[in-house]
Amino acid sequence: MPVPRKKDCPSHREIHIQRHSNVNARRLIAWIYAVLFVGIGTLSGVFFFRTYQEYAQYQRLEAENRQKLAQAEQKLKDQERVLERLRSDPDYVEKVIRQQLRYAKSSELIFRFED
Repeated sequence: MPVPRKKDCPSHREIHIQRHSNVNARRLIAWIYAVLFVGIGTLSGVFFFRTYQEYAQYQRLEAENRQKLAQAEQKLKDQERVLERLRSDPDYVEKVIRQQLRYAKSSELIFRFED
C-alpha cells in the first residue's frame, strides 16, 4: 500500500475552506428559498385578497338584485289583483274610469279645482 504523499493529502486549511464554502452555499440556498417563499406568499395573499373583494362585491350585487326582484314580484302581484278586479268588479271599473279618465254620467255635475 502506497503511502500518501504530502501533495495528495489536502491540508487542514484546505479542508476548512471547503467546509466554509459548503456552509456559505447552504446559507445562500436557504436565503433564496426563504425569499422565494415570502415572495410567493405575498403574491398569493394579494391574489386571494383581490378575489375575496370581487366575491364580496358579487354578493352585494346579488343581494341588491334579489331585493329588486322581490319588489318587482310584489308589483306584479298588485297589478294582477287590479286586473282581476277590473275583470270581475263593475263598480271598481266605474270608479277607475271616473278617477283616471275623469268621466261622469250625463246627469252629474263635476267641479274641478286647481291646486
